[in-house]
Amino acid sequence: MPVLLLTLLVYGLGLVLTAVGSRLAGRCTTWCCALCGLPMWVVGGTVAPFCLALPQLMLAFLAAGLSITSLAVGTALAGAVASLGLALAICLLNPRHTVSVDRNEFCRKCLLLLAACGVLAVFVRDGTLSYTGTGLLMFLFVVFVLISIVYQHHYIYGEGSDQISTDTAVSSPAPQSPGSPYGYTNHTMAFPVMSVANALKNLAGVLSGLLLLALGAQALVYSAASLANLTGTIQALWAATLISFGFCLPLLADALDHPLGSVWKRFSVRCRYFPPRTLPMQLVNSAILNLTLALPISSLMYRERLPFGSQFRHYDLPVCAAMTLVLLLPPLLRRRLYRWQGAACLVLYLLYVAAAWFVPLAGA
Repeated sequence: MPVLLLTLLVYGLGLVLTAVGSRLAGRCTTWCCALCGLPMWVVGGTVAPFCLALPQLMLAFLAAGLSITSLAVGTALAGAVASLGLALAICLLNPRHTVSVDRNEFCRKCLLLLAACGVLAVFVRDGTLSYTGTGLLMFLFVVFVLISIVYQHHYIYGEGSDQISTDTAVSSPAPQSPGSPYGYTNHTMAFPVMSVANALKNLAGVLSGLLLLALGAQALVYSAASLANLTGTIQALWAATLISFGFCLPLLADALDHPLGSVWKRFSVRCRYFPPRTLPMQLVNSAILNLTLALPISSLMYRERLPFGSQFRHYDLPVCAAMTLVLLLPPLLRRRLYRWQGAACLVLYLLYVAAAWFVPLAGA
């Protein structure tokens, strides 16, 4: 019992460190990009989605380096499933907010996510991720970056936007004004007065955030491996439940107006690096990065064909593809979003967690 309690404490500490570290590193990174003069459409298309997926990327990187491949693969896949089936589902179901996205961008990203699922389905049939599959996933990552940058450029310069929403009476929002909150202007990220002190302070924030993130990810790897050993369960179970759910907590706090308390709300708002209304699209971006970046990074770090257990092939991949189809088809065919899509994704997520918990598959 003392060992189990200590493991749970380490798990909780890991979640706090990864949440704080990823937000701090993300905000300071965007400020550093602004201090370097990068336009907002570059930052919004690259840095913001990457920072949102930092916890999963860091944990997958460390787990693969330690040859704990079940945690590396499980974190990436379960992270994508949780982003769609929990965080995005809650965004769609929240009656106090209207979810609005650009239809073309949303459909392109969903198709890209389906393509990543297809690559994995084809190239992991023998139980390992082939080098060809790794290369194709990296190619999809490059496509994702290019699509994101082009969209951000078109949006910032007002070159057309086909907005769809859970509310049929929503018009296309105007680009961010210079006085808008959260530090966005029309063309660049707002940043403090240019000075050596501010540059060093933001650089220190990036390094400090990455250090906290690395410590938190290491704590989560230790706690998940320990829980698997103590309970006699597979590591994929903990990646699918505690780790993926823990990584989703800060995103759920954003979607539900910060029920975790005023302290986290103040910190989260101060360290925000994307406009709040773009959270649904950022969640789709995070799911794509989990598949197209976290898995290739894990494969390269492992330096061999990455083992891909039965549970990932039969639970995670089909559920992720099914959620993507649920999200894609109404915008593609009916040109709008529905709140029932969130309910369907949430049901799929709960079924996925129940299957992972009560009917785990061998070889995960």
